[in-house]
Amino acid sequence: MTTAAERTRPVVAVLYREATKADGLATALDGANVLYQWHSFSPALRQNWDAAASLQWVHVSAAGVSQLLFDDLIGSNIVYTNSRGVLSRAIAEFALGFVLDMAKGAQTSFRLQRQHRWQHRVTRKLQGQTALVVGTGSIGREIARLFHAVGIKVSGAARSSRPGDDDFAQIHSSRDLARMVHDYDYVVLAAPLTNQTRGLVSGEVLSAMKGSARLINVGRGELVHTGALTEALESGSIAGAALDVVDPEPLPDEHPLWGMDNVIITPHMSGDTDNYLDDLSKLFVDNLKRFRDREPLHNVVDKALGFVPNT
Repeated sequence: MTTAAERTRPVVAVLYREATKADGLATALDGANVLYQWHSFSPALRQNWDAAASLQWVHVSAAGVSQLLFDDLIGSNIVYTNSRGVLSRAIAEFALGFVLDMAKGAQTSFRLQRQHRWQHRVTRKLQGQTALVVGTGSIGREIARLFHAVGIKVSGAARSSRPGDDDFAQIHSSRDLARMVHDYDYVVLAAPLTNQTRGLVSGEVLSAMKGSARLINVGRGELVHTGALTEALESGSIAGAALDVVDPEPLPDEHPLWGMDNVIITPHMSGDTDNYLDDLSKLFVDNLKRFRDREPLHNVVDKALGFVPNT
């Protein structure tokens, strides 16, 4: 498999420099027009901002960029692009896997198997169940399509309410979550992290969910108030949660979420498939050709909003 660096060599040789770690970024930025920011949580650009005088475009190998934006970058003329769409299908498959795991009691089956116990149980049928997908961008839409395929009725929640479309029966305003979540068996978080979505799933929202409902988070851990979620799961206010992202990340060893039988935790891996590095590099190389040819770039982030607006 060719790497992103190898793919860039024949495209714009004058712009190419060897990959660098954070401690060498200041030197690498000297005279550089383009930065491919591979580590999607690194503060290196912020820490070396004074060396970025020549930067015109930054591309990041992630869809979520909230942790990478800072005031100087937001206020600059630098074009910022992300990898929106590349990992959407994989993340959607992961979300569907969570639903199947919980509906069919897979975790309980694994525990009984280890105990050598043959214990018959009934499970939940997905057809006719309902899901609210919070975040109607490329990830949310892929989730909706896969959920539809197994018979789940899907609505969405976004910055503002609007009529439904081919993917969502209806689209609510995410500001109204506490008033609408009681209608859904699954609440799936796939929204970008912004000042408006941080802590979106509060104790009020969790207490408004059905007692049989499950929360799934494949977005960002900070979308959820972790303390309130822990209390809701301990009290049985909601039936369970599947979390690919948490706050803080990783969870401390002693955190009670680790030991709950009604919780599935995975280490922020929902988009990482066996070929995802190659897929990410293809997007960057395509954009690099566009940058060379002065064509509009794909996935331009509105830096004030913190995400790529839907078109």
